[in-house]
Amino acid sequence: MSFNQPVRVTKRFHFEMAHALRCHDGLCARIHGHSYILDVTLIGRPRQEENHPKNGMVIDFSELKKLVNKSVVDHYDHALVLHESDRDQASSGHELFGRTRFTPWQPSCENVLLDIVERLQNALPEKEALYAVRLQETATSWAEWGR
Repeated sequence: MSFNQPVRVTKRFHFEMAHALRCHDGLCARIHGHSYILDVTLIGRPRQEENHPKNGMVIDFSELKKLVNKSVVDHYDHALVLHESDRDQASSGHELFGRTRFTPWQPSCENVLLDIVERLQNALPEKEALYAVRLQETATSWAEWGR
């Protein structure tokens, strides 16, 4: 058996986030929240160094957890994400808006996903290791990125 083949590894994350879609023609125009599920998949060849502590791994799942939590989950969890054009609406300085993130882009599931991909690519030592990212917004709706 050849152990020098590419393997995909995936870790799942959960976070809570609220957003509103500027100029949307439905209920999503109002502030509302979701319990997001984020799947991050890396691809690589398992390390083949007999005495290395990470032998047989593409990445240690605990290392992936730290990386994703620091670059993504800590940023988005329990945050309110709004388009920067709505800054005046939420700039009272009140603690209710203490975790508001303003973006130059519409905070749709698709755009949040693309921001997450960019954050992960910047955080990973090997950008090409990022294979797929899936952001599930509801039980029946998600966006996916992959190469």
